Amino acid sequence: MRRVILVLVLAVVGAGWYGYSGSRIAFAVNGTSVSQSQFRAELRAFESNPGLFCYMSSLANVALAQRGAGNDTVTAAGETAWANLRVEGIAINQYVAVALKHHPSAAELASATVSLEGELSQAAAQTSNTCAGTPAQALAAMPAELRAAQIEDQASSVYLVSKLNATIPLTATAIKAYYQSHQSRYDRLCVAVAVVSPANVNAFGASQAQGLSVAALAKKYSVDKSAAQGGAYGCFTPASSSYASVRNDVGTTPVGHFPTTPQSITYNGGTYALYVAPTSKSPTPFAQAQGVVISDIQASNATAANSVKASILYAAAIALDPAYGRWGLGSNGPTIFAPGLPPTSGPATTAQLTTASTTPYQ
Repeated sequence: MRRVILVLVLAVVGAGWYGYSGSRIAFAVNGTSVSQSQFRAELRAFESNPGLFCYMSSLANVALAQRGAGNDTVTAAGETAWANLRVEGIAINQYVAVALKHHPSAAELASATVSLEGELSQAAAQTSNTCAGTPAQALAAMPAELRAAQIEDQASSVYLVSKLNATIPLTATAIKAYYQSHQSRYDRLCVAVAVVSPANVNAFGASQAQGLSVAALAKKYSVDKSAAQGGAYGCFTPASSSYASVRNDVGTTPVGHFPTTPQSITYNGGTYALYVAPTSKSPTPFAQAQGVVISDIQASNATAANSVKASILYAAAIALDPAYGRWGLGSNGPTIFAPGLPPTSGPATTAQLTTASTTPYQ
């Protein structure tokens, strides 16, 4: 739960940095501050413990440190990312304590410790990081004050999510009920694709309007190797790693039809139009769909949590040492932006900005 909360929202009202500058703080949330010395101790812990660095980088979804011959060195981007997570955690904890008048019990803190360890493990898996040691060992490597704060923030986050009317509990009964209400979202999908050069998009559309079948369109216009089989690309179940992408690409397109508006795809170094048609759909048993159902529920809960936390944080007063960045409004709400630094090398090339693909789904 906490990872959902941590990565989503923050906000600022009033209180500027200058009112706090004499106290040598790194940042403050509604008057609750973390000192420069405390924040530096946290960063040194990341530098000296590879396991802690790995797990918390996974949680933040950004490398907090630069690997070196000796200890790691926390990067400027890492400092900003970690400051963001700390500010978010404090703001959520304050809201639960003040607005909801709830303080975690000893039992809740114990449960939150297990929950946080589980989320660290899940974050590492989702980011494909193989971390040294266990999440419990990573928490043990934290400075005592930080470890206590992280566990309390986790407990407050879990409590907050439990109070949101829009969230769906991750219980066996609720998960099964969600699946039954959205069963068509978990169909086994067989699809055909057509990868069309920009020069042929208009002709493809004209042939499509004339009623050419999916197979005929793919054979005539697609540059993908599947064209020889009429674009047939395979079938995907919820257990497939590509299922979410396929499901998104198919959308509400009727079976046996390509959409009229293509997507853009980088194919063999060039930009092409991608058309994806569902050729058949069949129900998937709950046992096979359960993992994707849980992911969908988590995403739905995250959206609900994001809305509530945005309201919380737009009403928070944030003070930030400019060395760690500036507070501003980003696409997902207020956040800390990294300090503006000149580039260390020339402008990024097209090759750095574009990832070539040879197949629509990998």
